[in-house]
Amino acid sequence: MRTVKLSMLFLMCALVIVMSGCASEENLRIQNETQQRRITDLESDLQSTRLKLEQLQRGLDTSDGRCKIELDALQQKVAALNDDIEKKKSLIASMRQRMLYGGAALPVELSTMLEDFAKGQEMVSYDPNQGVVKFKSDLLFESGSDNVEATAAKSIGTLCAILNSEQGRKFDIIIAGHTDDLRISKPATRERHPTNWHLSAHRAISVLDIMTNNQIAPERISVRGFGEFRPVAPNQPNKKGNPQNRRVEIYIVPQGM
Repeated sequence: MRTVKLSMLFLMCALVIVMSGCASEENLRIQNETQQRRITDLESDLQSTRLKLEQLQRGLDTSDGRCKIELDALQQKVAALNDDIEKKKSLIASMRQRMLYGGAALPVELSTMLEDFAKGQEMVSYDPNQGVVKFKSDLLFESGSDNVEATAAKSIGTLCAILNSEQGRKFDIIIAGHTDDLRISKPATRERHPTNWHLSAHRAISVLDIMTNNQIAPERISVRGFGEFRPVAPNQPNKKGNPQNRRVEIYIVPQGM
């Protein structure tokens, strides 16, 4: 009889866990659908704003006979519309980023710990809106290498302690590697990292190795390598790159993403 009762208890616990996971996935699906509808509405507003801007621009182009007051008013409207367009584009990009990584504002306690972690560190920045910690690759790795510098490894270890805290361990981790558009030229380097894609992925894996060595459960982590194809700033002409684009981003996302 006791065995039957224990079996029933384990079964009920398993059902609760499964139902909780399903509820979490359903909530995430609803959240993504809401985000997508908002993005669609914003894109429609963006197109409408662009049309208004084109109409005003045509008015400016044919306004030779208008007085200065009218021209100033038109130019102010054009400037306001351009500003509105940039804000909408930035918001759409941010919302798409959140959908891609399941990003959302993190709990206040966890976000505060991550802000404190990033303060005073030249190689680290933290974006509380997306729940992402960014490391500058130039300070994280040697040029063309996926070997993590000792000081950077120590910093990643400190981050792992936060992610293993009571607040942090409720979240999963996505490590995304990025490069600039400089081609890998050294034969020895190219043999190990044939393309920037390889280099960005290998660097993300190196960070993963440090995190698992610091007791981050492997099932919480995934890696991505974007190479040069998701720059955050324009690269210089003639394949001269940009240090801002050489980075490793660590996204802190809901479990199961």
